[in-house]
Amino acid sequence: MRMRPLGKTGIEVSEIGLGGLFTSCLGPGFEESERAVHRALDLGVNYIDTAPAYADSEETLGRILRNVKVSIVLSTKLGGRPQPFQPKHKEHLRFSVRESLKLLGRDVIDILFVHEPDRPMQYDWWTDWEAVYGPVIDVLDQLKKAGDIRFTGLGGTTVAELAHCIRSDRFDVVLTAFNYSALFREAEWEVLPAAKERNMGVVLGSVLQQGALGRRYDEVVRRKPPWLSEPRRQQLLAFYQLLDELAMPIVELCIRFAITNPEISSALIGPKTVRHVEEAVRYAQKGPLPNDVLLRLREIADMVPFRPFEEPMVLPLNRPDSYRGPGRANTGSGAPVGRTGC
Repeated sequence: MRMRPLGKTGIEVSEIGLGGLFTSCLGPGFEESERAVHRALDLGVNYIDTAPAYADSEETLGRILRNVKVSIVLSTKLGGRPQPFQPKHKEHLRFSVRESLKLLGRDVIDILFVHEPDRPMQYDWWTDWEAVYGPVIDVLDQLKKAGDIRFTGLGGTTVAELAHCIRSDRFDVVLTAFNYSALFREAEWEVLPAAKERNMGVVLGSVLQQGALGRRYDEVVRRKPPWLSEPRRQQLLAFYQLLDELAMPIVELCIRFAITNPEISSALIGPKTVRHVEEAVRYAQKGPLPNDVLLRLREIADMVPFRPFEEPMVLPLNRPDSYRGPGRANTGSGAPVGRTGC
């Protein structure tokens, strides 16, 4: 497994990292998760990411890693506990970190991300949005000084807002998800350039767009569910045609695209089984995509440079008839339709 520098941290991480969402009760069970994690470590993966919001992932990983002797870079996130979680409450923030250390069985967290710093309706972290400042900044500084964490990070999914947080110069690493993959390139506009300017480590989440690029959905795309815009439909059809021409599995293309960019420190996979781990590592070992394939992918990605209005963050291609549009519109005052705001 090739290693890459994690920006200015001085840490070396494997170019493929392990995302812990399904190393939890959301996965196939503890035994299979344990086998998958141990296989990843055997194959040279040294970076694992998790979060309190990922069901019982921290606890599961703590059990799995209890007797592991190899060196591991481990990251987790702030947000979601105790309930009801108050992101401006310093004791809530400290409690979250204490729980992470206990569940993971660690004395130190290598990277602590502020989870969803760019979506105020998810967690309202900032008392001063322009300065990207809130009580969490003070707590992170204290945790770093006390040696409970080594580095701090931002874990987000937007483009303009996440880049604004990056430009605060308060963080060491950024984990960006859903906005940089074989077909989705929004992060190229601001997130990746802002991180590069500050020599921040870049961790890439959801290289398979939470499963939308994990397998092909030719029949679904051809019949066009109501939420699927015509530009996105044409793009997916062109993408599938390219895969046919290359005779390449969709997962291989997506993983190799992710590691082609030298600015990406580590691309996370979210495996459920040993087979998923071995497949991802095997594809990564084939190395970056050739330039002619990258040019074709660029042409296809440029067919839909930004998400269409009706489109959800995760394309529900595996349940195409379950999604019904973007939800409520707002009144001119910003209050949801049907409410007065009083």
